[in-house]
Amino acid sequence: MLANLSQQVKQYLVITGNYWAFTLTDGALRMLVVLYFHQLGYSPLAIAMLFLFYEIFGVITNLIGGWLGARLGLNKTMNIGLAMQIIALLMLTVPNQWLTVAYVMAAQALSGIAKDLNKMSAKSSIKLLVPKGAEGALYKWVAILTGSKNALKGVGFFLGGLLLTLLEFRGAILAMAVMLLAVWLFSLYALSEDLGKAKSKPKFREIFSKSEAINWLSAARMFLFGARDVWFVVALPVYLATVFAWDRYWIGTFMATWVIAYGFVQSQAPRFTGKKQGKTPSGSAAVGWAAILAVVPLLIAVLLPSQQYGETALIVGLLIFGALFAINSSLHSYLIVSYADSDGVSMDVGFYYMANAMGRLIGTILSGWVFQEYGLQACLYFSAAFIAIAAILSVKLPK
Repeated sequence: MLANLSQQVKQYLVITGNYWAFTLTDGALRMLVVLYFHQLGYSPLAIAMLFLFYEIFGVITNLIGGWLGARLGLNKTMNIGLAMQIIALLMLTVPNQWLTVAYVMAAQALSGIAKDLNKMSAKSSIKLLVPKGAEGALYKWVAILTGSKNALKGVGFFLGGLLLTLLEFRGAILAMAVMLLAVWLFSLYALSEDLGKAKSKPKFREIFSKSEAINWLSAARMFLFGARDVWFVVALPVYLATVFAWDRYWIGTFMATWVIAYGFVQSQAPRFTGKKQGKTPSGSAAVGWAAILAVVPLLIAVLLPSQQYGETALIVGLLIFGALFAINSSLHSYLIVSYADSDGVSMDVGFYYMANAMGRLIGTILSGWVFQEYGLQACLYFSAAFIAIAAILSVKLPK
């Protein structure tokens, strides 16, 4: 059956399998680090610091990774990302006394570089595998890849907790490294060697996008993801534990389920944005969906202080926010691949995901600071304001 598939579909399956395997280890590693270092007695702030370099190096990697992909080929950047993740995992198999904050931050920095090399390569590759002008197919393939990635990240959260229980920390890390090594060896064999390599070697100074559409979309993306992480990353789990007295197990289960559901909706986004009517979305759709999303955190913030409705508003509101955010995110992911230049596509996609990583970094920092100083309600107001800014910036996108 596989022999009858076209070369493009075979390459898409290899890339998707690569991305899925990496995402499982990425989600599991995050959960393993949080649970294990909490067990070792690390403070919440120290655990949060372990991920700081992960986010910072994501910004840098997306900017430089797109340039590398255009010069070397996307097969090479994807395989480099897989190899770096294997090294990052093996770094954490050392004796406990070596696992200082600085050492784990270095391992997480390597993992952050690996993750964004892998993601940039996967998203850029789709542009090259879909026939030119087939915008409907492009949207569908991007939505499936993006949605499945986020669903698997949630599965990775469960996998991390399960492996820690069954194999303990070092055994769990080794098991993931062996699995990823097998994927890497297959990828070296199966991925096309010239995938994504630009016809002319781009200069390093060209890493910043010259496309007005991509610049506006990247700015909107930064505020969109800042709006999610400003209340989701730190503020929400701490609030659920301290105010609603949820058990840590239920918090982890709820958030993992949310991520899986979010990924499922992302993969179905074309159904909600006009594909049934034979339409592919434009910049106008990005404005409309962002405007709808901005209302949700605002309503949650208003209802949150209510003793009668506060908890229900937060849970139901989070589910609605997740569904609408998934559609917005999938829509953006399609637009960047559509706007990107086919020759050196990774340059444009890398710049865009640099803005995405910057939004996550800003949101994560603000989530801790705003929540500590002013509470979850203020985080939600920040979220609504950020989404409104994303909607205003999207007005400049091509119609």
